[in-house]
Amino acid sequence: MIRAFLSSTALATVLVSGAAMADDQKAPEADVAGAAGANGVAELVVTATRTAQPIEKVGASVTVLTQGAIEASQSVSVVELLAQAPGVSYTRNGGPGTSTSLNIRGAETQHTVVLIDGVKLNDPSSTQGGFNSGNLLVGDISRIEILRGAQSTLWGSQAIGGVVNIVTADPTVPFTTSVDVEGGARQTGYLRAGLGGAGDRITWRVAGGFYSTDGFSAYKAGTETDGYHNTGLSGRVRFKLSDAVSAEVRSVWSKGKNDFDGFAGDSSEYGRTEELVVYSGLNFALLDGRWNNRLGYAYTDTDRENVNPLRPAAPLTFDAAGKNKRWEYQGVFAFTDTFSATFGAESENARMRTRSPSTFDPNPAFKTGKVGVDSVYGQLQAEPIKGLTLTAGVRYEDHDTYGSHTLGQASAAWALNEGNTVLRASFGQGFRAPGLYELYSEYGNLDLSPEKFDSWDAGVEQRFFGGKARASATWFQREADNEIRYNSCSSGSTDPLCTPGGVFRYGYYRNVQKTKTQGVELIGEVKPVAALTITGNYTYTDAQSESGASKGKQLTRRPKNMGNLSVAYRWPVGLTTTVAARYVGKTYNNDTNTQVVKDYTLVDLRAAYTINETYEVFGRVENAFDKDYQTILNYGTPGRGAFVGLRARF
Repeated sequence: MIRAFLSSTALATVLVSGAAMADDQKAPEADVAGAAGANGVAELVVTATRTAQPIEKVGASVTVLTQGAIEASQSVSVVELLAQAPGVSYTRNGGPGTSTSLNIRGAETQHTVVLIDGVKLNDPSSTQGGFNSGNLLVGDISRIEILRGAQSTLWGSQAIGGVVNIVTADPTVPFTTSVDVEGGARQTGYLRAGLGGAGDRITWRVAGGFYSTDGFSAYKAGTETDGYHNTGLSGRVRFKLSDAVSAEVRSVWSKGKNDFDGFAGDSSEYGRTEELVVYSGLNFALLDGRWNNRLGYAYTDTDRENVNPLRPAAPLTFDAAGKNKRWEYQGVFAFTDTFSATFGAESENARMRTRSPSTFDPNPAFKTGKVGVDSVYGQLQAEPIKGLTLTAGVRYEDHDTYGSHTLGQASAAWALNEGNTVLRASFGQGFRAPGLYELYSEYGNLDLSPEKFDSWDAGVEQRFFGGKARASATWFQREADNEIRYNSCSSGSTDPLCTPGGVFRYGYYRNVQKTKTQGVELIGEVKPVAALTITGNYTYTDAQSESGASKGKQLTRRPKNMGNLSVAYRWPVGLTTTVAARYVGKTYNNDTNTQVVKDYTLVDLRAAYTINETYEVFGRVENAFDKDYQTILNYGTPGRGAFVGLRARF
């Protein structure tokens, strides 16, 4: 960390000393989850540059979900909310709480960085180091930004498919209280509450929630239900020590229990997951606000275990834990109102342990692993002519095992016609070292090579009729080399990696794939009258293997075609009604594309009625036409379900 911090400080000193500056220039806040990061303005983006920027100055493709949009969707699971955005798909092994994979533009789950209140959520003990979003509920979330495409410079080499930045509520009034309660199909109930306030020196909020459902069978043809229960807490407090200095602590905790099935039948097994996220930081401004700084420490702890009650002598079937400790420095320096720099240093230490007890060995030793990564980054943003914003950056990473690597990124945004036309383009590189589970678990392989990626996109956004309508089109492409996949072992195999030390194992990880993904995202919104809003998006994703026996085949569980359509009308009596449809094209469940998962269309009906400034009642019918569908072959999905609730704001 010391080496990384000194490198970043040296860069900052050079930038500051060489600047010709205007006296009154101020730098933006250097915290994506602070007061600026929690803002309720959809036209302001913080994730793309790690500072608040008008969306017309952002060269990357981004979708912003404000608190109003989140509440209007009535979504309970974050992954279902994200799937309403262009380029986002997911698969799940049953209902809420089960293993869930999130894919942006066809990238793997481990190629997307998920943040909550500024902290990366990727679990070192998960199969490929990605974040399992199955336990992530809406809770006290007030804002989500979905940044698509490679974002390696600011967010690390793993940010290949994109970045999802989730921010919990940050009060702006002296005292506020919120309560949300709902219930419905499958004996489902969800209660959320929070309170907080903002004063001259202290801003604080605490919140909690409890979710419970009897669920449905995770196995498609199963006969027993698989329930899920989740308890969550979150809190944040910010102290303004002076006009130039503030300190902040943020934390999110959840504990879930889910029943699950295998791919071939019902099971009595259940899983328990406990997740803790903590952030503490110090923010300070220098040079009268021209140079904003942030020192932060982030910690994540994920504990998981699976239990089979039908094995009383050895009920534990899986036991894993992953921890991440991360020190961060970020600086933002404003040379002029059209030229700024963002720079920083990070030092991350991750460790994991995992084991799979059996009746033959009920107490095996843990497989363990740890790794450290130091990095520095710098990014410049300039507006050489009015409306044209250029951004370029570089990141240097030093990995304990895989050495040093340098990555670059560049983007451009050109706002024309008084901002009604915006042209965008970006390029980014990615590099992912093998995860701890891929290296050190019972399926590990110490001879793995890093994955490498190049990503491009370009698009145009146009506003019509004085802002009453807008449309955008974006082309994207990503090329990957050395992607890591799980390789199964059959009995009697002569592959030496199937029998390390003479002991047979069911499989291992290996570098097997080159892949190429390209596609188009189309987005549209129109408000023909003030009370009517029609929005839609469509994504075409051609994600193919470029090597081996599966060359030319579509990557597993990646739909070529998907889209969303929503029609919302606000009636004069205070009632808002919405019809929302989501289409997901057919996918393949295996590399050879012989197992087909059929396409499907889901229709949801929603309504909300504002009683007064304090109370709102809402209700929805999910999967209104009771569509029978799957996201993974042989795993169940919910049928039609009706839910009603009450929302209160004091």
